[in-house]
Amino acid sequence: MKVTLLCVGKVKEKFYREAIKEYEKRLSAYVKLTTVEIPDEKVKVENSSEIAVAMEKEGNNILSKIKDTQYVITLEILGESISSEKFSEKINNLMTTGKSDVVLVIGGSYGLSDSVKKRSNYALSFSKMTFPHQMMRVILLEQVYRAYRIIMGASYHK
Repeated sequence: MKVTLLCVGKVKEKFYREAIKEYEKRLSAYVKLTTVEIPDEKVKVENSSEIAVAMEKEGNNILSKIKDTQYVITLEILGESISSEKFSEKINNLMTTGKSDVVLVIGGSYGLSDSVKKRSNYALSFSKMTFPHQMMRVILLEQVYRAYRIIMGASYHK
């Protein structure tokens, strides 16, 4: 399976980069993982029109990296909240139905544009809480790794 992690913004903190590197290494046994970073748009004055313009620019950049044939999972606060086991089933079903090119999208600090949400095949929520997108990379990669360990019947998942 090919998995692309498509994220807005860079990871600045060393401890996040180290955790991401560890899960990328672990996942290499199961998937071909690629990470694509989209620059986050700066907003000079935080008002709704500036934020909307920034989100649309980020959205266009995200969409330019997605192929028509790819299955897109977006991380959204209002997405479906599921267990690790259900996420594992979702990944397994994608593999067995020939959807072996998956894009996981993490938006920027203002979220995802409507155009990206429309392109999404599945909206996933980890929580109604808001997390830094750098931390979400670690959490998402850990859950993808956990999904593969569940699929393989390994002892990692308890």
